[in-house]
Amino acid sequence: MIESDFFSDPYSNLPKQGKVAWKAPSNIALVKYWGKLAHQIPANPSISFTLDACATTTSMAFGKKEESSDTFSFDLLFEGKPKEDFKPKIQTFFERIDAYVPFLKEYHLVIETSNSFPHSSGIASSASGMAALSLCIMDIEKQMNPDMDEVFFNKKASFLARLGSGSACRSIEGDLIQWGTHKNIPESSNLYGIKYPFEVHPLFKNYHDTILLVHKGQKQVSSTVGHELMHGHPFAENRFQQAHENLDALKAVFASGDVEEFIKIVESEALTLHAMMMTSMPYFILMKPDTLEIINKIWAYRSENHVPICFTLDAGANVHVLYPESVKEKAIQFIQDELVEHCEKGHYICDRIGQGARKIQ
Repeated sequence: MIESDFFSDPYSNLPKQGKVAWKAPSNIALVKYWGKLAHQIPANPSISFTLDACATTTSMAFGKKEESSDTFSFDLLFEGKPKEDFKPKIQTFFERIDAYVPFLKEYHLVIETSNSFPHSSGIASSASGMAALSLCIMDIEKQMNPDMDEVFFNKKASFLARLGSGSACRSIEGDLIQWGTHKNIPESSNLYGIKYPFEVHPLFKNYHDTILLVHKGQKQVSSTVGHELMHGHPFAENRFQQAHENLDALKAVFASGDVEEFIKIVESEALTLHAMMMTSMPYFILMKPDTLEIINKIWAYRSENHVPICFTLDAGANVHVLYPESVKEKAIQFIQDELVEHCEKGHYICDRIGQGARKIQ
């Protein structure tokens, strides 16, 4: 599909009022996207596991304005309280998607949202948040167009979510989602995420992700700024090519269940992401000493015990510990015995692969 497919036909049956609600998960990238072009287009393709427990629940009550206006009207409540400092980001998002869902200006909206995990905990709350918000918007549009099918609904929701936060386009569906044009992946697109179209071994259908909260505070450099620093980065082009090559390599890995090769690719991708940060201008480091302690302990444990536990990182200090269902008990014991001491206040979150967003009735 192309961008023009997402423009709406004139609305003839605008509902007067109503309320919709969706729960959307976060996701963890295996091949990272770092660097973007205009209109939230990724500089390289990526692929992620959709999570399950780490999610945002958002409701949107809508009522027609008494008088038409060319402005957006909305109230925002985060975990039951007004959250004025979130509103500019929502305003920017609405402005970006206005051409695709022009009915929004016909309504006053009351948006209520909450996370199942701590805000600024290093989990991609922008991904789950923008995905949930986009699904609410699409739910309203579907009321005006009941013939809309699920495939189009999900693609447009992913398309809208991307305009709020790039990685949000990977939080609509599950369980393995690819985003970004890649010559060897049919139907891949820069505009929205797709379900990974190739064979996936059962081993990778039941993976776990324990998120070690090394640092819960605000990052000193935001992901938005970090993406921008890829413009003119001396290693950018090689990095973008590496992402394409790793996606190619993962095809055989996913099909065969080759966990050793999976670990090599995933850990390399995590470290490359942070290498790009450390070699940008200005340069910066988001890892903390405890991040490195965890990584070294994972390497030592895996080498000594031959248990297929690995790590990945997002753009922050926290560590995602990935492992298959078959070693869950050993992994949790290792995490509790060796790694929790490196978490802020001993906090960590147990999650696993999920099947995507769901409507709240």
